[in-house]
Amino acid sequence: MPESADAGGSGRGHRQRSRARGPRAGWGRALTTSGAGGRQIGGRAAEAYAVPLPELPPAAHVPRELIGDSWRRAEERGLDREDGRPRRVGVAELEWRRRTAGVGVLREVLRDGLIPAEESVPEHVVVVTDADGVVLWREGERAMLKAVSRIGLAEGATWSEDSAGTNGIGTALATGHPVGVYGDEHFLRNCRRWSCAAAPLTDPRDGRLLGVVNVTGPARTMPTISLAFVTAVGRVAEGELRDRHWTAMGRLRAVAAPVLAGLGGRALAVDEHGWTAAATGMVPPERVALPKSPAAGACVLPGLGRCALEPLPGGGWLVRVEPEGPAAGPTRVVLDLTRPASPSLVVLGGAGRWSQQVSPRHAELLYLLAVHRDGFSSTALADALFGDPERTVTVRAELSRLRRKLGGLLAHRPYRFSDELDVQLLLPSRPADLLPRSTAPAVLAARR
Repeated sequence: MPESADAGGSGRGHRQRSRARGPRAGWGRALTTSGAGGRQIGGRAAEAYAVPLPELPPAAHVPRELIGDSWRRAEERGLDREDGRPRRVGVAELEWRRRTAGVGVLREVLRDGLIPAEESVPEHVVVVTDADGVVLWREGERAMLKAVSRIGLAEGATWSEDSAGTNGIGTALATGHPVGVYGDEHFLRNCRRWSCAAAPLTDPRDGRLLGVVNVTGPARTMPTISLAFVTAVGRVAEGELRDRHWTAMGRLRAVAAPVLAGLGGRALAVDEHGWTAAATGMVPPERVALPKSPAAGACVLPGLGRCALEPLPGGGWLVRVEPEGPAAGPTRVVLDLTRPASPSLVVLGGAGRWSQQVSPRHAELLYLLAVHRDGFSSTALADALFGDPERTVTVRAELSRLRRKLGGLLAHRPYRFSDELDVQLLLPSRPADLLPRSTAPAVLAARR
């Protein structure tokens, strides 16, 4: 098993980078307000703070229900409040997570000088984690890095709630919303001299949780701007992801256009994640559920049937849909909600087996349809999801997207899984872990 990641190795690297990159290099110094001279925050920061932020309560008014619910989850897991420490991953796993987590954009946004380094607020550390709460990167003053290492806030440490109880990182991951945890609100006793503010980063294309940006500092000096700051960083990073996606789609479309123009029959060009860039001979789905490890050759794709995959120059896939029509229909569906951060759907049938992760909203919908096989009217489903039977337009739009993605698995009038399917629902062992980010009334009732 690989050795554990070094707890305090980032301080020296930060000093070296600062000498090489100049005054804007230290992204751990980005948490600022405008100075006494009235200097303005610039670039991306100005855009971020121009966006109206949600009501962000000061420390004294953090909703106690949120903290109380988190404490109950920690106690039910049997965490040691007095001597507990977050779990660690090894060096090899940490490097793998850094490469694959998809949250490097957070680090880049901070390094690009979201707020000028000369406006820095001392005594804080900025942390970026993946969707499991594993600390991938951290930056701050050397003394602060050493101090937070004593409580385990170091690269490779896992700060999810099931590892470290109530804290900004873990509770933001559990709820899917920006969270401030102040002093004694931390579950682990050795964290109670600290305060933190964290905001989740989601993939703007499908709502998938990617990770968290967190600011930690001493409880006595933690600036009130922190929660607004991490929320703004998350929004800027999501905007950057969206921009990169559309730029990549444009490049793929340019490469695929002459290829598709020379083909007969149905075909489409998709990126490595299955997002459709262009198509010919068909109305394309928004996204194709590619195999986990796509390879050139024949395969069966949900909603398309038998297809042939060919790599495109510069990345992406050409998907040729075979003319004989769709393969034998699926017979069994397994909705797996045992891993709160990554719900998935497995479909089996005469044509083979495929699986894919589903977004939090689609996981809610599929859960309700799996529990209530008789189905829902749009009004009843709006009530179950939002507590508002009038929100039928939103429900219909979400189900339309879901039906395009899953093909013949879903029926309507009423909305339900197709009658011929055998539907299996895998639930977490603890009811409190059922879709923890969901606020749907039907899901909240099932957690009790």
